[in-house]
Amino acid sequence: MGVFQVNYAAEKKMIQITSRIFVDDLNKGIEKKYHKKTFIGTDKETQADIDLLKKYLSENFTIKINGQPKSIAFLSKELEADDVLVCYSRITGVEKFKTLEISNTVLTDWNAEQQNITHISAFGAKRSVLFTESSRKEVLKY
Repeated sequence: MGVFQVNYAAEKKMIQITSRIFVDDLNKGIEKKYHKKTFIGTDKETQADIDLLKKYLSENFTIKINGQPKSIAFLSKELEADDVLVCYSRITGVEKFKTLEISNTVLTDWNAEQQNITHISAFGAKRSVLFTESSRKEVLKY
């Protein structure tokens, strides 16, 4: 189970994204997709591993605002409780919007049982969406 938090900070014109994913599953998922073993969250981690992590997240977690794809900037990551990788990302320059389309296929491409719960907070409303192998995209209207 991956847990994603998407917050719209209107005063900063920014969408803040926090992802929590089991690091061993993430390393497996990246290896299966790119055929390269990675050591994210370990002493052997390299810059190439981090670059693959960024690529993987950018290909498997996307956001469209009012139908327009937005670039998600990866900020940082940290290991929590030795087995969960927490990643921080953001989208800047976000004005008021009517629709937010989230596509989340993190780890579902190789693990049919993977589920990603995504909590979205915007304009004082909180919603939660469950993404699975068969449910990969959700459009929220505001």
